[in-house]
Amino acid sequence: MSILLSVLIFVIGLTLIVKGGDAFVDAATWIAEVSGIPTFIIGATIVSLATTLPELLVSAMAAAGGSVDMACGNAIGSVTANTGFILALAILFMPTVIKRSDYLTKGLILIACVTTLLLFGMNGQLKIAGSVILILLFLVFIVDNVKSAKHGMSAASDKEDRPARDKKTATINVIKFVLGAVGIVIGARLMVDSATDIATALNVPEAVIAVTIVAIGTSLPELVTTITAIIKKQASLSAGNVLGANIIDTTLILPVCSLISGKGLPLSAQCITLDIPFCLIVIIICVVPMLIKQKFMRWQGVAALAAYVTYLAMVIL
Repeated sequence: MSILLSVLIFVIGLTLIVKGGDAFVDAATWIAEVSGIPTFIIGATIVSLATTLPELLVSAMAAAGGSVDMACGNAIGSVTANTGFILALAILFMPTVIKRSDYLTKGLILIACVTTLLLFGMNGQLKIAGSVILILLFLVFIVDNVKSAKHGMSAASDKEDRPARDKKTATINVIKFVLGAVGIVIGARLMVDSATDIATALNVPEAVIAVTIVAIGTSLPELVTTITAIIKKQASLSAGNVLGANIIDTTLILPVCSLISGKGLPLSAQCITLDIPFCLIVIIICVVPMLIKQKFMRWQGVAALAAYVTYLAMVIL
């Protein structure tokens, strides 16, 4: 494929994710306002599932075909990029006060997920016991979201300033949500493939492509949602999306791959000694101070970005 054609495909992909992201966030915000469910919960559930589902399906199909060797590295790399790059950008450009009750359980679940991977992967394999614990953490995540949603709907039941709820408006927003999600996923795929072709044509090393274009590319749906949320000043949607996507990545994708393959999920030495520890570091930077101070602070964004850049440098060099 010529570089010119790759550039054209890249531009098409970029256009799809920009337009798709705009429609996606608008529709998700409307769902939150109409239902009375907190925007953070919408971001952590519906939006996170929509942006993570393609990766889950691809990983599951790969595991069914026996290709499970790279599953952990891909999932952990995605979580690290989501937190150390995407959430860090959101914190940097949109620091905000938060309600500890909204974030406490999800933040602790995410830390527990990565810690479980670290402890149960020390022998170079995520076995069934570790997978079961991760799935149980996912169930705790779902139960917590259901409780939060019910509480939010109850608190908002008496409000009169909700947006239009007629059938036409609902249909339009559902269509915007679905088409927006599809646009983001397809656009991301086009951008990753074309960017990889361009980098290869320019003789960029494969290691650099893997930890930059591919790693960030698999997180493009979350990145687009976050950037759009920043522009539209929807901080809760952005943070909820990233935390939810990270929990789904670690508690569903890896256990599903392990269970489908019927054997332990192999973890590379790099995954155990570098990928998972750095993933845990950036999560702690973003989550723990926020839970203590009840707000995101710009220094967290700077520190998480610095840790992520350090991680990339160590992988490349």
